[in-house]
Amino acid sequence: MSQAAQPNLAVRAAEDGAYGAPAIALHWIVALLIFAAFGLGLYMTDIPGFTPTKLKLYSYHKWIGITVLIFAVLRVLWRLTHRAPAPVAGMPKWQHKAAEGAHLALYLLILAVPLTGYLFSVAAGVKVVYLGLWELPMPFEKSDALKAVFGAAHEWLNWTMAAIVVLHILAAFKHHVVDRDGTLRRMVPFLR
Repeated sequence: MSQAAQPNLAVRAAEDGAYGAPAIALHWIVALLIFAAFGLGLYMTDIPGFTPTKLKLYSYHKWIGITVLIFAVLRVLWRLTHRAPAPVAGMPKWQHKAAEGAHLALYLLILAVPLTGYLFSVAAGVKVVYLGLWELPMPFEKSDALKAVFGAAHEWLNWTMAAIVVLHILAAFKHHVVDRDGTLRRMVPFLR
């Protein structure tokens, strides 16, 4: 079969109601990284003082955040070039619109949270050296005013994302356990 005659797998996946392997992989990689960064962020900020362990954990947190940003950009690019499956049959329109809104908010947050964290470090005058190898640019000078703004934004956006993620998980379980409509199976391959 020629290249032109082969169906676009992403379109076919969207048409048969399932997400393709790249979309599923990007979803779960980003989700696991976000859970790790969020948990580490909660833990490290409760450590008193500036111990070597705390500073090391801050580096790990930043590395995870930059990794989230990289995968988030890939995920957004994938989503912009590949259709999502149509909603499952029988889903009320308001639920579909709510899901679209939540997904849009999550896409924006998976970009904004690591960006505000990075800018918070820059404003604090602390270089981010990704994986201890690559020094990221410092686009502006140290600024206590910007540090306060980006620090508050980073925290507020994290808690907003956490709330939306909890609602997202609850909705997925509701669709799986109560509605039994196959929504969760589209993103969790071993349930198929």
